[in-house]
Amino acid sequence: MTTALILLALLCLLAVGVPVGFALGGLGALLLLVGGFSPLMVPQGFHSTVDNFILLAVPLFLLMSNILLKGGVGNDLFAAIQDWVGHYPGGLAVATILSCGIFAAISGSSVATAATIGTVAIPEMIRHGYPRKMVFGLLAAGGTLGILIPPSIPLIIYGFITEESVIKLFLAGIGPGILLVALFIVFAVLHATFSKQYRRSHKASWQQRRQSSIRALPSIFLAVVIISGIFNGVFTPTEAAAIGFVCALLITGPLLRTLTMPKLKDAVIESMVTTATILIIIAGAKVFGKAITLYRIPQDLAVVITATFTEPWVFILVVSLVLVLMGLFLEALSMMLIMVPVLAPVLLTLGIDPIWFGVYFVIMIECALITPPVGLNLYVIQSVAKAGMGEVASGVWPFLLLMLFTVAVCYVWPNLVLYLPFHL
Repeated sequence: MTTALILLALLCLLAVGVPVGFALGGLGALLLLVGGFSPLMVPQGFHSTVDNFILLAVPLFLLMSNILLKGGVGNDLFAAIQDWVGHYPGGLAVATILSCGIFAAISGSSVATAATIGTVAIPEMIRHGYPRKMVFGLLAAGGTLGILIPPSIPLIIYGFITEESVIKLFLAGIGPGILLVALFIVFAVLHATFSKQYRRSHKASWQQRRQSSIRALPSIFLAVVIISGIFNGVFTPTEAAAIGFVCALLITGPLLRTLTMPKLKDAVIESMVTTATILIIIAGAKVFGKAITLYRIPQDLAVVITATFTEPWVFILVVSLVLVLMGLFLEALSMMLIMVPVLAPVLLTLGIDPIWFGVYFVIMIECALITPPVGLNLYVIQSVAKAGMGEVASGVWPFLLLMLFTVAVCYVWPNLVLYLPFHL
């Protein structure tokens, strides 16, 4: 009964428009007071969230991605890949997907990936006859690669919540990330092959390819430095974010000379606002999680779930349905911070690896990023393309199905997720 009342209270707060961080933190503080627990847990929860070395990577990765965005790095990256593959069937779409994948490996941010690549790719693809709905859906879905391909901000936060290795989570995201890129490319090529409106790009000269590749080389070098440095143990994900931030300044400043002081100021302000929002939500979730733990709600739910769902696949199926429904109303980070603390105690009982579950969970919240009415990537593409929400949302369904297919493949073939973190 207590669990139902708490969940009902949380849903009511969210329904009337209370920000997620304040709803979680406020309800958690109220539960602590009603239960006779020390109110000092509230400031302690906020302090432990802010004073955390792992979470320091979040503002640094955000700052790095915003600097690259303002510096026009995505334009150079897309132009180089387009020069190499643009003349093939579906070449522009392939260039868009590959650009999203590479920029995702630099930024770790879905919004930055969608906005950066979408700005240059959308007008180019429409000019070559790609249907508008398909273009918008492709960019919205391609942007979600930013939270799966390492470095991934949601995987960092998942590691913080569950105390799992962030490096293992990054390694686990590589296989599904590559599979999603491959599925998106196959779909784009088949779509272009059977489309009557599509027009191929002209084949770029070798000189043009060489020039565009040289200009994009620093961005690719940055991605290689960040990923290889983390996986080889040269630096931690937080240190990688700091190194990436410095490299982003050097690339867009003295090297490419595309970053001006007004653009740098905008990047800092946008990163600051996003960081504050994320940390407030995490801090609120920390207080709420402490309160429900003291009320033994996760433990009681774990008993109920393990008694109800004896098969792991049934549990995963039910959780998937819940996340799809939640994704219609909540953004990705809120879903993670509400659900993971409740579900984590059940995983080992059902024989589900927490690393595998982290990657599975991120793919599912990727779906939330492109499902209306609150899919964040839909609003990003709508803003970039100056299009209607209905037109953007109607183009994402094929890619949403491909994401759900990837989840099924990960369940049937868990080594796609678990081989690298435990055998590399």
